[in-house]
Amino acid sequence: MTYINRHPQIGFFTLSFHPMKHTPLSSLQLYKPCNLEQLKFSSTEELEDIDISVGQERAMEAIKFGIRIHKNGYNIFAMAPVGTGKLTTVMQMVEHQAARQAPPSDWCYVNNFRQAAKPVAIRLMPGQGKVFKADMDELIDELSVAIPSAFDGDEYRAKAGEIESQSRQREIAELSELRDRAANAHIIVAETPTGYSFAPANENNEEITPEEFNKYDKDKQREIQNTILNLQERLASLLKKFPAWRKETKRKLQALNREIAELAVNHTIDELMEKYAKQTAVLDYLHDVQKDIIEHVRDFIPRGEKTLPFMEMPQEADPFKRYHVNVMVDFSDKKSAPVIYEDHPNYSNLLGRIDHQAYMGSLVTDFTMIKPGALHRANGGYLILDARKLLFQPYAWETLKRTLQAGEIRIESLERALSLISTSSLEPQPIPLDVKLILVGEPLIYYLLSAYDPEFHNLFKVAADFDESVSREDKSHDYARFLATIARQEKLRPLSQNAVTRVIEHSSRMTGDAEKLLIHLRSIKDLLTEADYWAEDNGHVHITNSDVQQAIDHKIRRLDKIREKLYEHIHRGTVLIDTEGKVCGQVNGLSVLQLGEFSFGQPSRITATTRLGNGKVVDIEREIELGGAIHSKGVLILSSYIAARYSRKSPFSIAASLVFEQSYGQVEGDSASLAELCAILSSLAQIPLRQDLAITGSINQLGNVQPIGGVNEKIEGFFDICAKKGLTGSQGVIIPATNIKHLMLRWDVVHAAQSGQFNIYAVSTIDEALELLTDMEAGVVNEQGTYPPESFNGRIESQLLQFTKIQKDFNSKSGGSTAVRGNEADGV
Repeated sequence: MTYINRHPQIGFFTLSFHPMKHTPLSSLQLYKPCNLEQLKFSSTEELEDIDISVGQERAMEAIKFGIRIHKNGYNIFAMAPVGTGKLTTVMQMVEHQAARQAPPSDWCYVNNFRQAAKPVAIRLMPGQGKVFKADMDELIDELSVAIPSAFDGDEYRAKAGEIESQSRQREIAELSELRDRAANAHIIVAETPTGYSFAPANENNEEITPEEFNKYDKDKQREIQNTILNLQERLASLLKKFPAWRKETKRKLQALNREIAELAVNHTIDELMEKYAKQTAVLDYLHDVQKDIIEHVRDFIPRGEKTLPFMEMPQEADPFKRYHVNVMVDFSDKKSAPVIYEDHPNYSNLLGRIDHQAYMGSLVTDFTMIKPGALHRANGGYLILDARKLLFQPYAWETLKRTLQAGEIRIESLERALSLISTSSLEPQPIPLDVKLILVGEPLIYYLLSAYDPEFHNLFKVAADFDESVSREDKSHDYARFLATIARQEKLRPLSQNAVTRVIEHSSRMTGDAEKLLIHLRSIKDLLTEADYWAEDNGHVHITNSDVQQAIDHKIRRLDKIREKLYEHIHRGTVLIDTEGKVCGQVNGLSVLQLGEFSFGQPSRITATTRLGNGKVVDIEREIELGGAIHSKGVLILSSYIAARYSRKSPFSIAASLVFEQSYGQVEGDSASLAELCAILSSLAQIPLRQDLAITGSINQLGNVQPIGGVNEKIEGFFDICAKKGLTGSQGVIIPATNIKHLMLRWDVVHAAQSGQFNIYAVSTIDEALELLTDMEAGVVNEQGTYPPESFNGRIESQLLQFTKIQKDFNSKSGGSTAVRGNEADGV
């Protein structure tokens, strides 16, 4: 212990040293080894598989509840950081549940013969969609043969010939009668290219010339003219009747065609109607097909053959396309409900799309170009989507919500939905939706949607919260089975017992907690995969602990270039960090830098200055907007602590400033508030702090030291700097006592501590930290409410009283106004 005494005559302080009892942590507290007694095997070959969702009981219960409750809105959001294996777990559980359910209905789109722009959706029994499509194709193939054969038969030709012959005979008979009447009147009826002409004839029925006609008397001429006029009127009357007679003939031929077509079609289609007699939608469609085929029977007559009477040839490129069946969902090869994971959940991949093709200079489409989306394929089952990918796709999230709310899948192009185009297109009949939707994403996405989307909780009532770690107590054997399962699934070498212990210990290190085990699936897989590589490279049959360690070291080696450069700057003196001696108002703080998957500790010099003022503590980092809100909060807390502890009976007449030296980026977090407080108090008391110690910890307003994150990295960071400069045996790190349970230090740090070359101290209060940093007693308040003058706190109290006296004396001399302005200036 060090005592500081003030000489009554010459006014300076002398130091007297006495031993203080601050014992560093033992090596057993710095690293928690795996208990080999819990691992009763020589390699993981001997272990049985285990569910890789070990430790996720809460999430699994939520998923099981969500997939079994069949009510609207009970969709699931599985939240966990990327790589925790949530998708694998969800897929396994959903597939297990889906296996207990029958496959859902098939869905098809068929032509709407009344409104071609609105295709009809037909629900079929599972697996029947494909069969129905084949039946329709077979029907058209049969009719393509049966119909031409029917119209090529003798019976049809005889009937058609009879109708046409009767029509021609009727016209011929009427014209013959007209000719006979004209002949009796000595009028010749001649047929010309432009119609009919009438000319007078003599007794021998020879046409007379105009000269001979002029020789007749006027009465004879008038009689002949009247006769010709009557015949022309009769002919005109006949010619007017001919179109009507021909229409009647056409109707008779059409009726004959229809009769023949019905005979051919009905016989073929009746079998199909009988097969689908219990499915009303299919029957309705077949009736429409029957009518349409009869009305368009000409489409079944092969091109190049003689055209049937009153029957035009088809103009369409594929006239049979209207009878095709577009199978949207086919479960013919499924025995359970579908489980669909859509990796690219954009608008069309979710909802489906309507394709177009170029035809004669324009884009055309029909019901056969309707393509299904993930919602169609998952209808009646389960659809799994990545929340982040979904939200990145334009309009996908809003469309998905609207579809879930409506309970039907309505296929519509995005351009049409946004009214970007006004051209006509298909409007397929919506398909009823029955799907259990599962979103997988990070917790932040879940909480943001909860806060900013009022419809979110109406649609996703079940949250499955995955954990990244599990308690280490009595879990070593289960964790070994977990590792064995991963090794088999990834086709890796078995792990030896020592390799399992090393993985377990490193797993605790990755969680930052000696009492926890990491269950972040991707990280464990990566570690085992890389260890397997080194086992192969080293010629090992099993993965050994040295292979695991080599994988860990090599990964650090790949990522630690920046750390190496930073430590090099410290070693060369470019970045100023002292590891020996004592300095007033200066302390070694510790921070953690996270660079991708690699994090490391960085020592930082923190300095403080104090002077007479009005109780303001200036955070320079905040003043230049490099300090974050949490860091500023820590500074305000320590400022409040100083005022409450040392100035309860007198004005807080101090101004102080704090800064992270050689810091050129953002400073965030309150883990340096303990170090900052020690620096301010050291500057105020003018008592130097040890530079061979670094310190980390958060402080509260009562002076208690609170836990911080990254404690292992921080300790190792300062150790690496000290080791590079040379270990002296006095160097070490001060940490919060509440962080002891988080310690899983590297073996070189543990060995150095074990041999007394490096020390880790745990403190619970600011006084304990000050005693370690100053080698003197902090001091306790006596009955008079003051600290012993020879203690550290007594020095603080004495200095504050001195500042108060100086301020009073200055105010009495200047009248107070100048002093106030000066104090305000100090507090900026």
